[in-house]
Amino acid sequence: MKSECGLTSESAIADLGSGTGLFAEIFLKNGNTIFGVEPNAEMRKAGEQTLAGYPNFKSVDGTAESTTLPGHSVDFVVAGQAFHWFDRSKAHPEFHRILKPAGWVVLAWNGYRMESSQMMTAYQALVAKYGTDYSEVQREVVGVDVETFYAPGSCKCARFSFRQRFDYEGLEGRLLSSSYAPEPDHPGYEAMLRDLRAVFDANQEDGQVDFEYETEVYYGRLEKA
Repeated sequence: MKSECGLTSESAIADLGSGTGLFAEIFLKNGNTIFGVEPNAEMRKAGEQTLAGYPNFKSVDGTAESTTLPGHSVDFVVAGQAFHWFDRSKAHPEFHRILKPAGWVVLAWNGYRMESSQMMTAYQALVAKYGTDYSEVQREVVGVDVETFYAPGSCKCARFSFRQRFDYEGLEGRLLSSSYAPEPDHPGYEAMLRDLRAVFDANQEDGQVDFEYETEVYYGRLEKA
């Protein structure tokens, strides 16, 4: 963002769907003023606690479609792992309203790389079978279309690969933390965990498996539709 979008420590940023503050903290460490806009009270409180040590963090009860921020007040609108929740038809004009002239919209999320290994292919098959919301499964695997959101303007995309190593408990925790994972009282819950154990056992080396991700970052300026 520094080289492509001109981010400096003086840039004001609206982090939409800021949640527990993980994405916001990256910019706070850069010295930026961050408006963490989060509609969920529990998540917002967690973010406030996590980022309590940063005086430049401003917690906001709002949504991507109605941020409550003043017009032309931020240099960047960013969203990490949240864009798929937005009502695009309402978010687009709201982004345009709060951005300063020539401001940037930066959208980022992590997807996992299904084709990268036998382990990842098997994991995809498991979540497709047991996941309670397949659209969420697909979002995590292949991301979502964002180019049309910038229309009639355009955006660029940068992709970065990275890897986590999990023991079985870590892999199970990763699955159960996903929004599409069934709850313990779901009839498929126990079967899902049995199959996950089988996937782990078939692919583990020295008690661990590799989980391959790809981070996608879209960045561009908005034009009025």
